[in-house]
Amino acid sequence: MKRFAFIIHPIEYTDVSRKFKFLKNLSEKNVERIIKFLPPIKISKITGVKSEFSETEGYFIAVPLTSNQMLSLPEDYVLKRIIKAAKMAEKLDVDIVGLGALTSVVGDAGITIAKNVNIAVTSGNSLTVATAVEATKKAVDIMGKYLDECNVAVIGATGSIGKVCAELLLPKSKNMFLVARNMERLKEFANKLEGNYNKKVYVTSDIKEALQNADVVITVSSSKDAIIEAEYLKKGAIVCDVARPRDVSKDVAKKRQDVLIIEGGVVEIPGDVNFNFNFGFPPKTGYACMAETMLLALEGRIENYSLGRDLSLDRVKEIHNLAKKHGFKLAGFRSFERPVTKEDIERVKRLAFSKA
Repeated sequence: MKRFAFIIHPIEYTDVSRKFKFLKNLSEKNVERIIKFLPPIKISKITGVKSEFSETEGYFIAVPLTSNQMLSLPEDYVLKRIIKAAKMAEKLDVDIVGLGALTSVVGDAGITIAKNVNIAVTSGNSLTVATAVEATKKAVDIMGKYLDECNVAVIGATGSIGKVCAELLLPKSKNMFLVARNMERLKEFANKLEGNYNKKVYVTSDIKEALQNADVVITVSSSKDAIIEAEYLKKGAIVCDVARPRDVSKDVAKKRQDVLIIEGGVVEIPGDVNFNFNFGFPPKTGYACMAETMLLALEGRIENYSLGRDLSLDRVKEIHNLAKKHGFKLAGFRSFERPVTKEDIERVKRLAFSKA
């Protein structure tokens, strides 16, 4: 049996209390001061991951740094902390380690980490792309829309996930709008897409501008703060938020009952899975990046898989097929820690088509 580990970190400072209850009432500044120098922590053993073909088990290992710290502390310091966590995984005798949340963003997106350990490494981004696009298409269908009649916006379009999401959706969309901070890289990518697909691609660094006419949005920035506000979104818009921390402001859920917000990259995991740790998901479900790590262990593909800023479209398709083979399925829609019900979707549809 091949085994895995998956590296996580607290998205917000309040998440630290999931493991350390005594920190629950401390301020963000005090929590970050305390955890800054803590070593990696083995959080729990994951058991029961089993498909028709094989089984695996593994561990959650935490780097005790918040999203804010991941992005604001010196890159070398953060990388060293992640490498220490990967070396802990190595000592636990696992075969492959996955990089969760911002641990896959720091530096060169996992390449340096892989060079410093003797086990395989993946960011899990290939399956994240596949499931995000699958979820988006499903949401478009459920909302009674047709993708070829929709304006699609991809935020964070020069990142590894954003690039492939844009490439997969461009041929099927009416118009494509790409958003990123670095306009030089963004224009270069847009020109490449236009050359490959003979279709106009619009670019901007202004999120509000891009979203005012967007029917479908995939957002996958590496911002530590929310970047999509309630007033930015078109009535009836579908937003697939793949980013962790989230790109969509919590205010959107309160103020915009006429838009559909879903989390991207959430899957059902085969077997009688026990994470032995509450990370806020229903039983037997997890992020696609986590699932990719499990999947590679199940398949015996002990190799560096989704690393760097340029994902392979072929690998995205390959891992999606392997997921189907082993019984990983797109989970039901979720939004801001709660399931999206049929009633929620009907409400969005009703309000989206109302004249008020």
